[in-house]
Amino acid sequence: MNAVHFFLHPATILVFLHVAVVLAVSLRVIMKRPPTGVALSWLMLVGFIPFFGALVYLMIGERRINPERARGIGQLRTDYQAIFAAATSSGLTHVDWSRHAPAAQRMDRLGARLTGFSTVQGSRFTLFSDTQEMLKEIAQDVDSAQTSVLMEFYIWNEGGAADEVLEAVIRAAQRGVSCRLLIDALGARPWWKGKQPQRLRDAGVQLRAALPVGLFRAVVGRTDLRLHRKIVVVDGKVAWTGSMNLVDPRFFKQDSGVGEWVDAMVRLQGAVVAPLAATMFGDWILETEELAADIVASAGLHLVESEGSADIQVIPSGPGQTDDGLLQMLLALVNAAQDELTLTTPYLIPDESLLRALRGAACRGVQVSLIVPERVDSFLTRYASRSYYEDLLNVGVEIYLYRAGLLHTKSIMVDGRMSMFGTVNLDLRSLWLNYEVALFIYQSEFAAELKKLQQTYLDDADRVDPGQWQARPYQERLLENTLRLVSPLL
Repeated sequence: MNAVHFFLHPATILVFLHVAVVLAVSLRVIMKRPPTGVALSWLMLVGFIPFFGALVYLMIGERRINPERARGIGQLRTDYQAIFAAATSSGLTHVDWSRHAPAAQRMDRLGARLTGFSTVQGSRFTLFSDTQEMLKEIAQDVDSAQTSVLMEFYIWNEGGAADEVLEAVIRAAQRGVSCRLLIDALGARPWWKGKQPQRLRDAGVQLRAALPVGLFRAVVGRTDLRLHRKIVVVDGKVAWTGSMNLVDPRFFKQDSGVGEWVDAMVRLQGAVVAPLAATMFGDWILETEELAADIVASAGLHLVESEGSADIQVIPSGPGQTDDGLLQMLLALVNAAQDELTLTTPYLIPDESLLRALRGAACRGVQVSLIVPERVDSFLTRYASRSYYEDLLNVGVEIYLYRAGLLHTKSIMVDGRMSMFGTVNLDLRSLWLNYEVALFIYQSEFAAELKKLQQTYLDDADRVDPGQWQARPYQERLLENTLRLVSPLL
């Protein structure tokens, strides 16, 4: 074969095209400067799987949002400030930091700088852990609404007590209450195909799908960015947030083999209602382009007064919004621990910095307890998560496997004085791709309540024995470590 035939041979052309694609994508990865582990994972995928690897990278390899959404997010901080100012009376951000751990004020400054939300003083809370009770209480709050009902959830699933909430929203809209519901387009896909969305619209509910997916949207931005927040605000007086989707676990994913999902929510009154309402309004504005002033007026938003003794900082996060703001807050919280650190998460694929922070806490003598479900609903996540156990067990972190269902609560308790409670999992998707919301609560009373809840999980969990874990079969360790290589992509 002469040189001309060699270079014109289809196989040769494909090789050169593959090399060109690899070089082009590699240059793009390098210039985007993702974390080293993420970058190497993508380079391996693009190099080893011709063309398809590059296509996958272009689809989901970057935290890419469409230009219109990027402009909207750029305006959000101004809108947040307007809504926040309309809903808070003067002095609510004047916190007496002498009542709190020394790290609390530094965390407040960090969060305010990265997200624009300062800690507000004077909130009252009730922590719930029974799903049936939570759904019943939310329905009762909606039934008491006089001016507005605001909701956003990742998943809404038909059946059981979740339907009681839906009926309460319909009743509220029919009696003239302004109702806005924002539900993730992909997380609630089965629900969107059912009859309930039309029933809500027929009753006068303003219902929107968050982050719709589609071919065109895949071209201009990622379609796997998800609205993972769970927020309910009623009349600007009462708010709910936490890990629970709008589902009754008795009717949700019964065939997944993990048992019922176990969640927790917190009902809030007082100053913290305003930043939670502002977070939901911001998401609504991005999907509808409705003006912030019009939303405030139609929802009947009013001044929120101090009520209770809890000082709480709301931290929203997501691509284009706060970058690594939530991760920075989690790192600050973990690094502030001096005696005790207890964490619950359904999915454990930590950022390298978070993994190092947990290891560092254990090495400096902090009692670190990590509670995760024994079984999770994702094969890849299940085994990738286990690859991190050895790193943690080797430095004294106590890992507990919850056996009474899929533990879905996302929480951190530090020294009985500070806490994180919200929607964020300790995995790369939550930290980098999802739109999340977390409460950082600077109050010992909430920490005590959270500790009691975490103890109930410990009572139904088995501690991982380091020796037995080390002796597990080679093929399991190989599978776990192999999937760990692609964990930045999960």
